[in-house]
Amino acid sequence: MKLHRNLVFATIDSLHLIFNENKQADKVLKNTLKRDKRWGARDRGFIAETTYDIVRWKRLYSKIAEVKEPFNRANLFRLFTVWATLKGIQIPDWPQFENTPTRKIKGKFDEFSKIRKYKESVPDWLDNLGEKELGKKWDKEIHSLNQLADVILRVNTLKTTKEKLQNNLQELEIETENIKGYPQALKLVKRTNVFVTEAFKNGWFEVQDASSQKVAKFLNPKPGTRVVDTCAGAGGKSLHIAALMENKGQVIALDIYENKLKELKRRAKRNGAHNIETRTIDSSKVIKKLIQKADKILIDAPCSGIGVLKRNPDSKWKLQPEFLETIKNTQREILDSYSRMVKPGGQMVYATCSILPSENEKQVQDFLERKSGKDFKFVKEEKVFPSESGFDGFYMALFQKNIT
Repeated sequence: MKLHRNLVFATIDSLHLIFNENKQADKVLKNTLKRDKRWGARDRGFIAETTYDIVRWKRLYSKIAEVKEPFNRANLFRLFTVWATLKGIQIPDWPQFENTPTRKIKGKFDEFSKIRKYKESVPDWLDNLGEKELGKKWDKEIHSLNQLADVILRVNTLKTTKEKLQNNLQELEIETENIKGYPQALKLVKRTNVFVTEAFKNGWFEVQDASSQKVAKFLNPKPGTRVVDTCAGAGGKSLHIAALMENKGQVIALDIYENKLKELKRRAKRNGAHNIETRTIDSSKVIKKLIQKADKILIDAPCSGIGVLKRNPDSKWKLQPEFLETIKNTQREILDSYSRMVKPGGQMVYATCSILPSENEKQVQDFLERKSGKDFKFVKEEKVFPSESGFDGFYMALFQKNIT
């Protein structure tokens, strides 16, 4: 592979914003990729994949390159050099790459690959926490979470069928595969920008990880009922719930962020999901009005996001131990407050995109022992581990509320 100066420089600029200015990787790349209209799919792919690679392996690469944060421009080029050398890419004769110790890089890679925190490129505290909570299983999970995430589509059954969508994409030379056990999911054989397709613009599908698609199924919403998605965000799961309900009944999508709910409204229109109503949680009245009014509720709780590191590798570096403690308190508060919306005889699902027991089964156990959980019976749970599924890490627990 021949390296092109403008693509390498665009990658370096992106890394500077992510590492030194604490910007979100996906937002940085969205802007970077708009920089030059002449860039084709392969050029944009190079910038995005190289940037994400270096973000993912930041700790390992900086150890090999002997550089520390904040990274100046020369440091960022050294990180790039480590990446290129380990990929077997010829280093060009540019001033930025003078004195590249290629042999030394490979030797150091072999040396540090024997130590998990470097090999899997994680902060000490997260490595210790993972081992403490998951024991030996942590080795497999963190290794799996460092693999590149597949692009998974969820077929919108309000507008089309899986077969129609597959054929439509096939005509555009976009190959997809079925995934056993995931009825509405299609996996892209090769990464491509599906958002420019007419099928996407017409609401035939959403991009949604296979594990995330399990959550609405686990809730098992029925047509004609009232379902509340309490932490809806931009609404990936609300849209899936609406489709499973065949547009019959009511989906109330709640969130504390109005801008996310505006995005959900746009998506719902494109999806032809007419039974979704959005409500911003701007006071306690919003919850009070819904007490004992929902047949089913979904609490897709805010969490550490450790289960989705594949697609958000920069969150490894942004996540802090203090945040984890704060978020666990938030999860407790949300469970206590939002569970009141369930009707007697109704059901509730608590879900996170974390694989840590302290955010999952421990929260469930504590809830059932508190006053707020006394009317609930634990029905079942499902743990989705990246090392076993190949997809994101998720946890789901189903509760039934007593009738009396």
